[in-house]
Amino acid sequence: MTALLIIIAAIALLVIGYIVYGSWLAKQWGIDPTRKTPANEKTDGVDYVPAKPAVLMGHHFSSIAGAGPINGPIQAAVFGWVPVFLWCVVGGIFFGGLQDFGSLFASIRNDGKSVGEIIKSSMGTKAKKLFIIFALLVLILVIASFVNVVAGTFFSATGSFGFVKNPNGNQTTAMISLCFIVLAIIYGILTNKCGLKTLPATIIGIAGIVLVTILGLNVGFAMSRTAWIIFIGVYIAVASLVPVWILLQPRDYLSSFLLYAMIALALVGIVSSPVTGNATFTIPAFTGWKTGLGTMFPALFITVACGACSGFHSLISTGTSSKQLDNEKNAKAIGYGSMLIESALGIISLIAVGMVFEKYKAGGFGSPSAAFGAGLATLFGAEGSGAYNTIYALLTLAVSVFALTSLDTGTRLSRFMFSELFLKDGEATWKDATGIRKLLAHPLFGTTLMVLIGCILGGLKLSAIWGLFGAANQLLAGIALMAVAAWLGNAGKNNKMFFIPMIFMLAATLTSLIITIINKIKPMVAGAEGAFFWGNWFQLIFALAMTVLAIILVIEGVQTFAKQKKAA
Repeated sequence: MTALLIIIAAIALLVIGYIVYGSWLAKQWGIDPTRKTPANEKTDGVDYVPAKPAVLMGHHFSSIAGAGPINGPIQAAVFGWVPVFLWCVVGGIFFGGLQDFGSLFASIRNDGKSVGEIIKSSMGTKAKKLFIIFALLVLILVIASFVNVVAGTFFSATGSFGFVKNPNGNQTTAMISLCFIVLAIIYGILTNKCGLKTLPATIIGIAGIVLVTILGLNVGFAMSRTAWIIFIGVYIAVASLVPVWILLQPRDYLSSFLLYAMIALALVGIVSSPVTGNATFTIPAFTGWKTGLGTMFPALFITVACGACSGFHSLISTGTSSKQLDNEKNAKAIGYGSMLIESALGIISLIAVGMVFEKYKAGGFGSPSAAFGAGLATLFGAEGSGAYNTIYALLTLAVSVFALTSLDTGTRLSRFMFSELFLKDGEATWKDATGIRKLLAHPLFGTTLMVLIGCILGGLKLSAIWGLFGAANQLLAGIALMAVAAWLGNAGKNNKMFFIPMIFMLAATLTSLIITIINKIKPMVAGAEGAFFWGNWFQLIFALAMTVLAIILVIEGVQTFAKQKKAA
């Protein structure tokens, strides 16, 4: 019964937040349905492509979700369900939703430009360059984290290579995901080159999803972990370079149906659990201020990550979604609504681990994603039963779909931002640059470098990446909140709602990074065994770099706000 009450309360509060606070924000900023969007003004068939609201919703939600709202709340559950519940709901409504909606709005009012360009318009070129460097560091961690997650959901230690009969869950997930790529390309061609309307194409797409799922449940595909990392790297590099209509839009749109189905399936299991008695929610309401993750502040807010607030979302809102939004009236649903759906997914993840909490605490699962699949599958049958195995395979597939769509989008964003870093004012593309800058700004160079670094780091253990990813991601959220607030201030619009979330996120994340730096330096100074492992050096250097960059950007932001106050 506890799980049922948790999900009912969460959905009710999130819906109220969407209707009341989301509508208030739209009114404060002046959402105008009659105003042309960048997707319509700058259509180029590659990045600026007007999308149907449902298609864009699928792309945006699939991209922002990733594995974050699953991994984060599950790891943070060691603090108890009440802290995680409160942060997912309050954070989603007043922090994450505000950032996502604000970033999308600022971008569509700036020709679909990135957060970096928005910062330039309000804080100057120096701040823009510093932000891009910071964002690229975060994107490296995004690529590394999600490459790790996807490879983990594909790989199974069988030693085989190729097609496998009677596959296990990971081999099934791998096979369906491979077929998904082909299915997305077919959908993109049918809708964009053959003129097929959205409804019949969607019916064909859903039928295709069912067929490839049946195929994957009977025939899997197996490779080594290293081979999967290489494959994923090549795939995301190609996906980031081809026009969005070929792969990004259709894959994310079709994937969204699988993701919505996963959420619906979870809700059915949670609602029926008091009657069936298949599983019991066992997480205590509160376990204490300090756990193995550290003290609640800042650990809870860093670990939950995307389930409440994520800086990565601002990059997606301004990097791809703003270039596809066909009408401003849809900005609230796509920018604000998607974040609240993700918060609901975070609550579902909390409930999932609650069904297998004792086993999770004892280290009975290889990853939070495995605990997620097992927890929800337990609602439908005992471990090892046909219902359990089928549900577990489908949920594992959904997790990999979340992560892979974020990888697609994140790599494309890194291409945009890497090129921006080396372009001067007045240079629109790499073709306008000269000398070595022309090479550095070339899409192929930036994409290859970012994917290569991300995949190498993706070979580390997830535990070696996630804490740093969470801190960097949340710090990016604080900076994005600052950037949008500065732009709104320059535009003469109400930006007061940004200051408390901005200050809180900056305080929590900078505290976390400083703790990371201290924890990495101490064993090195003491000469502890294993302290000089390259993974520890990576975490230390990244934490130092992001801390310094963030402090400089915060100083720039404070100066901007001071000028705005003086001019008011």
